[in-house]
Amino acid sequence: MEKLAKSIFISHGGGPLPLLGDHQHKALVIALQNLARAITKPRAIVVVSAHWEEKIPTITAIHHPSLIYDYYGFPPESYEIQYPCPGEPSLAEDIFKLLKNRGISAQLDRERGLDHGAFVPLKIMYPEATIPCIQLSLVNTLDPLLHIEIGQALQQLHEQNVLLIGSGFSFHNIRAFFEPTNIESHQLNQAFEHWLEDVCINEKYSELQRSELLCQWKKAPGAHYCHPREEHLIPLHVCYGASQGPCEKRTKISIMNKESSLYVW
Repeated sequence: MEKLAKSIFISHGGGPLPLLGDHQHKALVIALQNLARAITKPRAIVVVSAHWEEKIPTITAIHHPSLIYDYYGFPPESYEIQYPCPGEPSLAEDIFKLLKNRGISAQLDRERGLDHGAFVPLKIMYPEATIPCIQLSLVNTLDPLLHIEIGQALQQLHEQNVLLIGSGFSFHNIRAFFEPTNIESHQLNQAFEHWLEDVCINEKYSELQRSELLCQWKKAPGAHYCHPREEHLIPLHVCYGASQGPCEKRTKISIMNKESSLYVW
């Protein structure tokens, strides 16, 4: 039975590889397809991608967003991918107002298209490309509490059947993807994944405690190894802020030989 999701955090994989039949992304493709079938089809989608940072939250406000092929060294077909979904400037303006009402300065961008953190998973989940989609940037300070507050400002979006997707990666150490896995690296990967699962799902925490733990994520076991820089984790903070409760489901998958996760609120 389909459920109306408030927000979801996804590990989006390496560049366009999920769309190119890469065997190390097969589990991710299946997980995203299953996720799209399990939740109510949204009226519109807002994507917070790890691949867009601005000084203040910035929202795409364009009717027909182009695609930004923000990856390098991939086969020619990687730069011919199409995802002609519509935008929705009126939704962008609504989000701008929601942020403003919470005292968060924001701006609209009437030129930027969708980066691969948005169009790659969307093409897997909703290949028909008929659902309006806009993007919301991270703030380049990458402050965890600010991003939780941004999510809190967007809480009412789910009442309009607007799906918030945090598109990042629960494990994002580029160098480690191309190094042989050893016992220590495997343990660090698992330790952080187990910590993140506990924080997001365990109902023993109050929401104040859960928020504090997410804000102090750098103290978690394996944190620095899994996230030398935090931009791929911070979209999760926005998703949590929009839900203000424990996660309903975690899906564990292997991507490029690393344990990674998808979370549904």
